Amino acid sequence: MTNTKGRAEDTCPVVYQCRLPLSTRTVNHLADLLRRHLKTIRSRWRILPPGKIAVIVLAVLRHDQRLADMAGGNDVSESTVRRWRDELIELLAAQAPRLDRALRKIVKQGGEVVLIDGTLIRTRRRTGKADRRNYSGKHRSHGLHFLALTDENGRLIWISAARPGRTHDNTAARHDHILAHLRATGLGALADLGFRGLDNDILDPVIVTGYAASRTHKLTPGEKEANRVLAVGRAPVEHAFAHLKNWRILTKLRTDPARATRLLRALLVLTTLEVNR
Repeated sequence: MTNTKGRAEDTCPVVYQCRLPLSTRTVNHLADLLRRHLKTIRSRWRILPPGKIAVIVLAVLRHDQRLADMAGGNDVSESTVRRWRDELIELLAAQAPRLDRALRKIVKQGGEVVLIDGTLIRTRRRTGKADRRNYSGKHRSHGLHFLALTDENGRLIWISAARPGRTHDNTAARHDHILAHLRATGLGALADLGFRGLDNDILDPVIVTGYAASRTHKLTPGEKEANRVLAVGRAPVEHAFAHLKNWRILTKLRTDPARATRLLRALLVLTTLEVNR
C-alpha cells in the first residue's frame, strides 16, 4: 500500500459564502481604523485591502470562524489572519472608555444612575494548579469574571479587566474602586444581591441592592415589592450582556486569559457601534 499526501485529481477546495449580520458602519469603522494605523506606522502594503481585512476579522469575532478556514478562503496563511485579528483587537481595545470618563459622560448626558453586574465568560479547562482559580463554584465551570456598567437603557459604557472565575463581584468592584468613582461623579447604581456589603452607608447609599431573605427573616410585602421594582430597573443590564455575548468568540474562549481583557474591551466598542446605530 502506498501512502500519499497528494490530493485526488477530481477534488478541489470548496469555498462557501456566509452572511455577516453587522452594519456597514461597523465594517467601515474598523477599516478606517486600520487605514489610520497603517498610515501612522508608515506601512504601505497589505496583501488584502483594509475593508476586506475588516470583514475577515469581524467574521472571526462574530461567528468564531476558524482561522485556518478564513485563511484558506482568502488565499492567505493562518498566521496572517491571526496577526490581523490581534492587530485590530488591540486597536479597538485602545478606544474603550476608562471608568472615570465613562461616568462623567453619563453625567453630562443628564443620567442619574448606572447599572452594574458581573458575569462569567466560560473558558476551556486546562490542566495544572494554575487553572484552579478560574473555576467558579457558582456556575460550576471554568471561566473569567468581569464587571460591566451600563446606562439606564442598557447600553454598555465600561468593562473591567478579566479576573479569575472564582472572583466575587464585591472583590472585583473594590479592586476597581467602583464606589469611589460613583461618589466622585454623584451617580447611583442599581445592583443585584451579589453586591451586598459593598456600600455600607445606610443614610446615603450609592449602590442599591435590594433585600435578602434568611432563615430568621422573611421578606415583608413592602420589601418584596421593592425587590420587584429593582429587578425591573436592572433588566436592561442583562440585555447588554446578551448583546455582548452575541459575539460567538466568547462562547468558550480559546485565547490566553491574559489577553482576554483586550478582547472584551474591543467587543465593547463593536457592540456600542451596533447597538447605538
